[in-house]
Amino acid sequence: MSKFGELIDVEIPVLLDFYTDREDQSIAMHPILRDVAAALGDKAKVIKIDVEKNKELAEALRVKGLPTLIIYKNGEMKWRHSGEQDANTLINIIQEYI
Repeated sequence: MSKFGELIDVEIPVLLDFYTDREDQSIAMHPILRDVAAALGDKAKVIKIDVEKNKELAEALRVKGLPTLIIYKNGEMKWRHSGEQDANTLINIIQEYI
């Protein structure tokens, strides 16, 4: 879990996508998140976290529905959403924290 702390304790916004490849909604988010990452460049990070490989972290953050999207900045959770989002909405939300 210490690696998780290093991931989120940065000055730029970090969008975490908790997903599983067994869920259609999670799979549908992959190209959207690629677009978000491309649009924001080095102003933000987009990190995908497979809940099946990171069960402890998903439980610690109480991830229930997938996909779950969480934005952190400076180690603090700023925004959270369960379910799909479109690229433009995500980009606008992340830009609030840049």
